[in-house]
Amino acid sequence: MRLVLLSGGSGKRLWPLSNDSRSKQFLKVLKNSEDEMVSMVQRVWRQLEKNDLASKSVIATSIAQVDMINSQLGAGVPIVTEPERRDTFPAIALAATYLYSVQNTDLNEVVGMLPVDPYVEERFFNRVKDLETALLDSKADLALMGVTPTFPSEKYGYIVPSENESDNFLIVDHFKEKPERSNAEELIEKNALWNCGVFAFKLKYIINLLNDKGLPTDYKELLINYNLLPENSFDFEVVEKTENIVALPYDGSWKDLGTWNTLTEEMASNITGKGLISESTINSHIVNELDIPITLLGIDNAIVAASPDGILVADKESSPKVKEYVSNMQGRPMYEERRWGWYRVLEHIKYQEGNEVLTKRLGINAGKNLSYQMHYKRSEVWTIIKGEGIFALNDQLNHVRSGDVIHIPLAAKHALKATTDMELIEVQTGSELIEEDIYRTTTSWEEIENSCKINT
Repeated sequence: MRLVLLSGGSGKRLWPLSNDSRSKQFLKVLKNSEDEMVSMVQRVWRQLEKNDLASKSVIATSIAQVDMINSQLGAGVPIVTEPERRDTFPAIALAATYLYSVQNTDLNEVVGMLPVDPYVEERFFNRVKDLETALLDSKADLALMGVTPTFPSEKYGYIVPSENESDNFLIVDHFKEKPERSNAEELIEKNALWNCGVFAFKLKYIINLLNDKGLPTDYKELLINYNLLPENSFDFEVVEKTENIVALPYDGSWKDLGTWNTLTEEMASNITGKGLISESTINSHIVNELDIPITLLGIDNAIVAASPDGILVADKESSPKVKEYVSNMQGRPMYEERRWGWYRVLEHIKYQEGNEVLTKRLGINAGKNLSYQMHYKRSEVWTIIKGEGIFALNDQLNHVRSGDVIHIPLAAKHALKATTDMELIEVQTGSELIEEDIYRTTTSWEEIENSCKINT
């Protein structure tokens, strides 16, 4: 059995900490058994490793999240990268062609799909393994895993079984999306399950579907023609059109930590970052990524979350609505993790004359490097404030250290490798400060060194 972890999302439900490049699964607000702060994706990947599933897994994600995944899980994790976001059916189709044409997976191999961020106990993954047996024994087209409800939730979709019975699995009759409470109570009486987004199929089921649609089944070809895939969810494009579906119940602990009120239930501390909560305050949390302290006095059941992207103060019951209010907010992410480290935007100014100034603080991990790149619409000034490294400028190498100030003219090729952990302040000045003005020659430091001379 192969697994594909779906990592997507627009990053709005846990605003302001989450954004388009740092969705909820990358927020380091949970603690592991070693008392280290970890993200949801790190927690899930560790569970996959414990259950001997990580080596059989790939992650399907958008190009905006690749650096974050590499930063948190390491560069060796197989990643299927969507060239653009087009919903879950295109993402799953692309992952299927990757397994088929790149990893040469047999067409009869069972492929399981699951979100990258469920908050579950270890035995959840044993049940995931059971999907293979259920699919093969039932001869169904799809096998789903559903959670036995603990209350009549109006927030989850339901898998409703038919009256036909089987000892090893349920035969699916239909689905109900986010019912009202009274309807949810009726569904639970019919042994309906919460739909947790976990399902499996034989690889040939999706490959044959692509063939029927006249779409490429070769990964590289589908990448080029990705815009031809229907921009639909997998549920709409496949599940609703499939008649032979079975489901496995899972009666263990499961949570969707997709909103502040559910996430704070699993956080190890009421205060993350600089903050103070009065002793009389009940069930309130502070999550603070800023360097200034937050003090919360006498406001119960509240979440205060602060990051360079903004500040949220909300009653926990109202916090799921934050997506409605910030979905139209535009602008660059103010904090990102990259394959080489991280950066935080300190200030971004647009002047009436047309020029812009962007100030960032960057952290580069020891042994990592920025790509060899150039810009045609901006110049940069770097001030090294911590550590030392090797700086490449127009095919010349120089040693740099804390206290050095580096001027990078327009159209100059430049890169930096950290020999120790480094931090620097970067000031960009130009007519248009956008990611599209980055022209990379290579990300390999070995290639950079081979093209450069060392200044003595």
